[in-house]
Amino acid sequence: KFASKSRTSSNTHSQFFILHSSFLIPHSSFLILHSSFFILHSSFFIPNSSFLIPNSKFQIPNSSSLVSLSLLDPSSTSLKICGVTLAEDARQLIELGVDAMGINFWPHSKRYLSPENAEPILRDSEGQITRVGVFVNADPGLARQLLEDQLIDIAQFHGDESPEYCAPFAEDRLPFIKAIGVNNRASLENSGDYHASAILLDTPAPGTYGGTGEKFDWSLARDFVSARPQIPVLLAGGITPGNAAEAASQVHPAALDVASGAELSPGIKDFAKVKALMAALAST
Repeated sequence: KFASKSRTSSNTHSQFFILHSSFLIPHSSFLILHSSFFILHSSFFIPNSSFLIPNSKFQIPNSSSLVSLSLLDPSSTSLKICGVTLAEDARQLIELGVDAMGINFWPHSKRYLSPENAEPILRDSEGQITRVGVFVNADPGLARQLLEDQLIDIAQFHGDESPEYCAPFAEDRLPFIKAIGVNNRASLENSGDYHASAILLDTPAPGTYGGTGEKFDWSLARDFVSARPQIPVLLAGGITPGNAAEAASQVHPAALDVASGAELSPGIKDFAKVKALMAALAST
């Protein structure tokens, strides 16, 4: 996945370009100089499969780092299938080459999976797909523990979490996505306050926090991406096989995040829809 998403780069100042002479692998560590992954004209050092970008707050401290970075690479649009509840569905997503899957740890979600039931799925899929843990106003200790135990690669805060809630994750370089419900342009004014690894733009859904199958005004997302190219953006809300290509070409997000648009019923994936979503993205 790392290679497939980096092949479009062509010069030393483009995002995610790696100088051949600077790509070293001493004892399974990576040193990449003068690269520009999200932080333009910066270099980052990867010791023992952990990403450290100087002067930034983005770090992925586990062996799935390359997979995780692929999801957030804005040079092309990835696919994240959210609300996975079955081990067999996770295996099929991996076999199809889907970039990421989301496990919902909010107990009130129709797609809820307890940490205990999620653990075997997450262990078995390590390094094969980006594992995103979705949390809604949870005890921050839960997300931190799952990240530090390498059960998830990225946390996704999809509730009313404040910048103060997110600050310890940013300070400790624990990777996280912050979801924002987009009503209007004012909804996005303070997005930088979270210091998130990525921002997810979704249809506002007070009380249910996503998964509604309804879209919002994508021109707001398009303008946000255009104005802040340094921020990886995931687009969610009402995305289906029928409009995925339009979403990708209009907004140019790093990833599309799909739940109900890839399901037979909540938590049960429809792989005909998944394949159609992948085909739609391949056509853009």
